[in-house]
Amino acid sequence: MKPSLLNNQFFKDLNSSVLPIEDAETLPPGCYTDAEFYEFEKEAIFNHEWLYVGRESKIPEAGDYFTTSIIGEPIVIVRTRKGEINAMSSVCQHRAMLVAEGSGNARSFMCPYHHWNYSLDGALLKGPAMEKTCNFDKADVQLPTFKVEIWLGFIFINFDDQAPPLAPRLEAVAKILEPYDLANAIGPNADPAMKFPWNWKVMFENNNDGYHASRLHGGHYHDFIPSALCSFPDMPEDTAGYCRLNGTLHKDASFNASQRALLPIFPNLSDDDRNQMLFANIPPTLSLVLTNDMVFALNVRADGPESHEMDVELLVAPGAMDNPAFDDCIAANMATALKIMDQDQHVDEMVQIGLRSRFAVRGRYSWQEGAQQQLNSWLVPRYQDCWEKNDVNLGGTKAPITRCDDTTAICNETDV
Repeated sequence: MKPSLLNNQFFKDLNSSVLPIEDAETLPPGCYTDAEFYEFEKEAIFNHEWLYVGRESKIPEAGDYFTTSIIGEPIVIVRTRKGEINAMSSVCQHRAMLVAEGSGNARSFMCPYHHWNYSLDGALLKGPAMEKTCNFDKADVQLPTFKVEIWLGFIFINFDDQAPPLAPRLEAVAKILEPYDLANAIGPNADPAMKFPWNWKVMFENNNDGYHASRLHGGHYHDFIPSALCSFPDMPEDTAGYCRLNGTLHKDASFNASQRALLPIFPNLSDDDRNQMLFANIPPTLSLVLTNDMVFALNVRADGPESHEMDVELLVAPGAMDNPAFDDCIAANMATALKIMDQDQHVDEMVQIGLRSRFAVRGRYSWQEGAQQQLNSWLVPRYQDCWEKNDVNLGGTKAPITRCDDTTAICNETDV
């Protein structure tokens, strides 16, 4: 039987992943492959952090809804008659059939199996033929509801009803994103979600990695944004996100054959803004790639230790979609973006295979991989807190862990 990965030494050893970039090393391979660690991670991360589910503009009218799934939990997001956004489990409280699939507009959610009918707030309106059931009161039945917060037009939910607000911990990120006015950005409907056979962190690490840009993507479609011009702004200790800035070789660069913005640029961008691209991550579910004329919003949803789903939403400046050539411009941008994404996705799949190998080690970082250390600095304290709190019983001997910031001696012990 395979021994458990989870023990005090494992979590203590994570300290070396949050050292300054010149001393840090990667997370252990088991963090990306181990089924037991994934179950632990669901409690440490996904059950208590804010999770991106979609844009507010997807449900403009009362009754509009869409469905999604994160860590295997089916969720429905709906705009109520009062105009509020409600997030609920879509699992019927009778026999676990899903009460909503896909997207659309509804006056209520009727389970197709036995016709239990729920309001847009999740209250049971009717349960047919239940009059002979002892001690049954429909007033006691409610679809589980989740906390909701809107940030720059992005809908986030939280399974933890005691979770602190998200926005105060994203003030530094919001300041960097401010010129894009994302709350008012618009875009076409997202394509159907794609499923990928690699861990969600592999996707996150690749999305914000400055190191590979001039290597993997070297060539005409990407050489205007060289790795050597990347930088990683410092963030507050309690930040819920982080960014990479990457200078470009010319103004208003964009991912298409011309290397130039084809759509109207976001109107509030300064000259400095127009000579760089921006990458922002709000783990564990939202990754943004911001060019001067278009934003790629990647909704990453873990669904297993070595798999996740992702859909990509495109955002543009207000009025850009009125351009008669809008569809052609989007097609030109996406033709190049898809070539780049194909390269990324092949690498991500091969990395996941490599992480399963007995020869996979904890590697060292280049200075151009600062975002990886920032992700580690977000993850590791949450892993260690969860282990110490003994919130989950996953075996091993638990005791207080000496953190990297508790004593310099521990940091030195983990230096390579």
